[in-house]
Amino acid sequence: MKANEILDLLKRRFPNEPEYHQAVAEVLPTIEEAYNEHPEFEKANLIERLCISDRIFSFRVTWTDDKGQVHTNMGYRIQHNNAIGPYKGGIRFHASVNLSILKFLAFEQTFKNALTTLPMGGGKGGSDFNPKGKSNAEIMRFCQAFMLELWRHIGPETDVPAGDIGVGGREVSFLYGMYKKLARENTGTLTGKGIEFGGSLIRPEATGYGNVYFLLQMLETRNIDIKGKVVAVSGSGNVAQYTVEKLIELGAKVVTLSDSNGYIYDSEGIDSEKLQYIMDLKNLYRGRIREYAEHYGCKYVEGGRPWGEKCDIALPSATQNELNGDDAKTLLANGCIAVSEGANMPSTPEAIDEFLKAKILYAPGKAANAGGVSVSGLEMTQNAMKLSWSREEVDEKLKGIMRSIHEQCTKYGTQSDGYVNYVKGANVAGFMKVAKAMMAQGIL
Repeated sequence: MKANEILDLLKRRFPNEPEYHQAVAEVLPTIEEAYNEHPEFEKANLIERLCISDRIFSFRVTWTDDKGQVHTNMGYRIQHNNAIGPYKGGIRFHASVNLSILKFLAFEQTFKNALTTLPMGGGKGGSDFNPKGKSNAEIMRFCQAFMLELWRHIGPETDVPAGDIGVGGREVSFLYGMYKKLARENTGTLTGKGIEFGGSLIRPEATGYGNVYFLLQMLETRNIDIKGKVVAVSGSGNVAQYTVEKLIELGAKVVTLSDSNGYIYDSEGIDSEKLQYIMDLKNLYRGRIREYAEHYGCKYVEGGRPWGEKCDIALPSATQNELNGDDAKTLLANGCIAVSEGANMPSTPEAIDEFLKAKILYAPGKAANAGGVSVSGLEMTQNAMKLSWSREEVDEKLKGIMRSIHEQCTKYGTQSDGYVNYVKGANVAGFMKVAKAMMAQGIL
């Protein structure tokens, strides 16, 4: 395999899909050596089969707002690869959603899910519907209309969606309610459900907690204590909130959060009381992060991102490509020693190059933020067994999974000089598991 040739082929076949091309370009060079050690992979044209989704569903979603006006949006589901288990991946509701973004996410999800040690394939879905400013009734009607088409393509042993950006517990509940009515069954077909009807404890916290657990594993390799470290976190949604909660518990000092309008910098640090204000602001009132700055009298930068602020550790937890090469250089100049991604592909290729060149601790999203889908997998297990585990049991299993992911990354990513390239480690570990499963099952 020559990575450049495969990438050129995919660009010709699937033009105008930059995010998908970026995701593939990030993976292929890192697995090229491992791939070429197995001539049977090349004979089976395995890499091209792994890059192209099994199937893609696209459909119109028609719904009515509170004024009786009819709207249409596009809905999608990408079933990328099911070599090691049912398709598994979130549903995203955001105006930016298109095929390129969902294909990149499904591709990434395949490797991420392989790393979790759980039997899950990779998938992703969503719509260009924007839930911001919509009433509960409008969101319910949209979710029901979306599921009216999606339900026929999913199931507990086929494809198990979950939440993502714009799809939280409320939306998952509406989606599941409609699925249950259409399919006439009570199964674990969606994860992230309410505790009352099959959800798992720790699921809302899992992505944020898992990212911090992975960060701790990285810091341990250099005997660094997280206590007292200054941390910049981006985003202010579910992932960011629970990242901050765990960091506060461990004694770190979190100084930033952000949303699509700008970021706040609190030099005194965000404590538990301030975090509760943010959770209420975002989860109950759907407010903007600037209101935190107005309430607590701290710095707010309209339209900015937090990477210019001095910190020891950066945890990008908002969205893709939110941290570019210049941001990376600024972080490094300010003494940043570790970056661990809570979001999917938040660092641009230029930023990743800077981190690896400086040999700081850098964890890509497919490894660091795998805690969310891991606990989704644990939710599937609990649903299948018709039982629920305690908070402590799930948290312990999550810690074990993140520890295992870190071990796989160090196994495949440790260089001759001792530096761990977590990008290469995560990609090769995930790839080898999926590749071996595909080879064992024949050319399909």
